[in-house]
Amino acid sequence: MIEKMQFLSITGPKDDIDRFADVYLSKYEMHLEYALSELSNVKGLLPFVDSSPYRNINSKLEDIMKFISIKNYTPSSSMTIEEAVTVIDNAHEQFTKYQEERLKLLDKKKEIDQKLHEIEPFKVLPFDVDTIRKFEFIKFRYGRISHDHFNKFVKYEYPNLEVIFYETDSDDDYVWGVYFVPAEYEDKINAIFASLQFESISLPDELGDDSDESYNNLSKELQETTAALKALRKQFKTALSKERCDILDARFILSTADKNKDIRKYAALTRDISVSPDASHKTFYILCGWMSKKDVDSFFKDIEEDPDVFCMSEDNHNLICKPPTKLKNPSLFKPFEMYVKMYGLPAYNEIDPTCFVALTYSFLFGMMFGDVGQGLLLFILGFLLYKTKKMDLAAIISLAGVFSTGFGFLYGSIFGFEDVFIHAIWISPMHRVMLILVSAIGFGVLLNLTTMIMNIINGIKSGDKGRIIVDTNGIAGFIFYMVIIACAAIKIPIINNQFPALKKLSLPADWILTLCIVIPLISIFLREPLSNLLAKKEEIIEGSKGMFFVQAFFEMFEVLLSFMTNTLSFVRVGAFALSHAGMMSVVLMLANAEGSLSSLSVGNIVTLIIGNLFVMGLEGLSVGIQVLRLEYYEMFSRFYGGTGKEFKPFKLQIQK
Repeated sequence: MIEKMQFLSITGPKDDIDRFADVYLSKYEMHLEYALSELSNVKGLLPFVDSSPYRNINSKLEDIMKFISIKNYTPSSSMTIEEAVTVIDNAHEQFTKYQEERLKLLDKKKEIDQKLHEIEPFKVLPFDVDTIRKFEFIKFRYGRISHDHFNKFVKYEYPNLEVIFYETDSDDDYVWGVYFVPAEYEDKINAIFASLQFESISLPDELGDDSDESYNNLSKELQETTAALKALRKQFKTALSKERCDILDARFILSTADKNKDIRKYAALTRDISVSPDASHKTFYILCGWMSKKDVDSFFKDIEEDPDVFCMSEDNHNLICKPPTKLKNPSLFKPFEMYVKMYGLPAYNEIDPTCFVALTYSFLFGMMFGDVGQGLLLFILGFLLYKTKKMDLAAIISLAGVFSTGFGFLYGSIFGFEDVFIHAIWISPMHRVMLILVSAIGFGVLLNLTTMIMNIINGIKSGDKGRIIVDTNGIAGFIFYMVIIACAAIKIPIINNQFPALKKLSLPADWILTLCIVIPLISIFLREPLSNLLAKKEEIIEGSKGMFFVQAFFEMFEVLLSFMTNTLSFVRVGAFALSHAGMMSVVLMLANAEGSLSSLSVGNIVTLIIGNLFVMGLEGLSVGIQVLRLEYYEMFSRFYGGTGKEFKPFKLQIQK
């Protein structure tokens, strides 16, 4: 079902819009429309451009919420907005102090890291650094040299020079070390090492008497600073945890208040024209939107005593925007709304096909997958999943399992055993193949006729006379299809042999049959000009008349072909019923369960269980997809547009 909607225009003082949202939109579901668009013919309206005063507060919240968990929290406080702002301000003040201390420690940590990086190359020097800095007659330099140049230096130059090179470290590319040279040869040795691309590194000021001790002292200081950062963070989180509930309550209240401010983008502003020119003008807001008729009565009663809220309802037919669609179906069928929404929501003036889909989908699934045991397993599994996980698909499987169980009794099948534990109430598919196929087509014909009737009803609801009378799925198509099916059922032996009662029926006179076939075909052929004529359009045939007749001819051919293919498409229903019986007979054969059940071994029982599970999984998935295809392509295409827009109440936005 689609709930009836009423369009409301609500007006009140501009400063009262927040109170209106808090008091009324938190209670009633209302789908808001943009007032400026809906009232585009009204002059002098302005957009509501006031920004939310809580944006800054919410930005503070983003910093604080990094340290607070929202698990297992339920809003319960009656805190006012002013109190909430105070709570957040106090918490953010603590956060600011924490950030200041944290930044100081981070700067200190960065400074220590830099010093360690500078000292690290010299920490292995076995010298008193301060002492050698004071040497007057011996000079030194520390640095690195590539392996190639170092090897050449050692082999060719080192023995003949007045220099001592002390290697401190090496890696894949360089040799690290310090060389000592008499002051009088300093320039010469420096020039030689420069030619060998020796990279000199200055000793940092932080390097004391003992380079290794200096490095260790800085490392210890770094550890202390890192520990201080962790302790500061833990201290701040502990302080916030004591106020966790108040902060989360304040967050909820302010977030809701901020969300209420979003109502402004839907509102328009005007001025009170009733005041005198000398008086200061008072600004009013205007909100437009849809509310279900059952809520409208309660809403009007609520605002009777409210002097700051004025509301007027309008006729839906005179509006620019289309009413939104709000589905309301019994809880048993509600999960099937998922399939309807996958195709598209029904328009406001369309039939809601949810109940139709629920019944036909479950019936077709059961007919294609009839087995008492497997049906019960599908029902139980789907029911448990729906109760625990709230999965709509699980509820659909559960209901389909009920119909599978019912058809299992009709077929006399339980876990693949036919006429063993129970006897067939109707037929065993493998023993009456033609009957099951003809029955499937017959049920498909019934569904096609039903969808044509639903299309006619949709045409009546939308006021489209062409759709009602001359459409392929209108009255003309309904009469033509019903007459052709009646002739086929009575005259074709392969059909009436399965249902002997059809042989007793007789067709009307030939001239009546001719009229019932020819007149609908002519109407369908001329449906475009006839539809334009019924709609009282000036141009009966759009474009070239010759092109119209060529196009109409091929469209007529397509219509006749679609009637035949749509009908025969339901053969798959019977075919899958036979396929299920055939697959289970293979499982029984593999499990050696065709004979006496008492002689089954443990291995045979395991094979039987695995086979049943395999068939349930594989064929259950295939049947589910095929039934959905029948729903969409054979049935929905005849009557359903799915062009509706979803009902999105502002109340739910606030709750989210």
